[in-house]
Amino acid sequence: MELRQLRSFVRVVELNSMGRAAVELGLATSTLSQQISMLESELCTRLLQRRPTGVYPTDAGLDFWHQAQVILKQVDIAASVAQKGRLSGQVTVGMTGSTATMLALPFVQAMRESYPTVNVRLIEGLTSNLQVMLNSRQLDLAVVFGGIEAKRWSVIPLAEERLFIIGRPNLAGWPACSNTDGIRLSAIERLPLILPGPGHALRSLVDEGFRTDGATPNVILEIDGAHTLMRAVRAGVGASVQPGSLLSSQAGFPTFGYGKDDDLSVIPVAGSRMARKCFLVSLSDDELSPAGLAARVMLTRMARAFAEQGIWLGATPSICSP
Repeated sequence: MELRQLRSFVRVVELNSMGRAAVELGLATSTLSQQISMLESELCTRLLQRRPTGVYPTDAGLDFWHQAQVILKQVDIAASVAQKGRLSGQVTVGMTGSTATMLALPFVQAMRESYPTVNVRLIEGLTSNLQVMLNSRQLDLAVVFGGIEAKRWSVIPLAEERLFIIGRPNLAGWPACSNTDGIRLSAIERLPLILPGPGHALRSLVDEGFRTDGATPNVILEIDGAHTLMRAVRAGVGASVQPGSLLSSQAGFPTFGYGKDDDLSVIPVAGSRMARKCFLVSLSDDELSPAGLAARVMLTRMARAFAEQGIWLGATPSICSP
């Protein structure tokens, strides 16, 4: 006896019609009739009888129908319990500060809505620290930047984001810019900058950009935390070179342009190398839990959608392997 036979029989009784049941089940009427006949042969009793007004259960068929409904309901409950159990537990996700500003809250909200039995733990850190934590299995997955040594990790390219000069336009050394393609870093050599400290992947990229332009950055303050750094920029302490994720609507910037936005001006940095690649790195598929797999799919879709829809400013979604 098979579940499909039970489902077919139950539907025939509910509709009092072999033909209508066959249409709903996506079967030929002859196939459905054969299923019922095999079921009756196995039970050695007649379950259905034909009348001018339709097909109706016999007394034995009526008793069998009641029990079949109970069985099918229990099967559905068992499948639901198994599915919930498969997606329960905890998934630990690492993000850099700038990415967390844009992605963290929408990601957590989406996970709670889609997988309420999965407990999400978020950790902010530098790319280098997140990679170490991933190696030591303290993280299930992480959104990181820069070159990735795959090892046994699963690596998914998310986007490539360009950098922007952000600051108050009344700062000494703030450049005049009418070029929407942006300016070179050499144009802000006198501008007081607030940057992450040495060893930070973004700082290395900015320093390399200045060297390529034959210029030296005027760094007046070093702050590794993205939130504190942006507070200092908004306070007018200095300007900074930062990714578009800190300028997204999710980060409190409802609009974007090359003029004023929250009393700040924003200018894109020119140069093909003044962009960074973002990857979602996770444990290998055979190590990642079902909850981790679900989180990975959610993050990938969300990050790429943000880039496509312009929420992740200055980012181009990646669809190829790194």
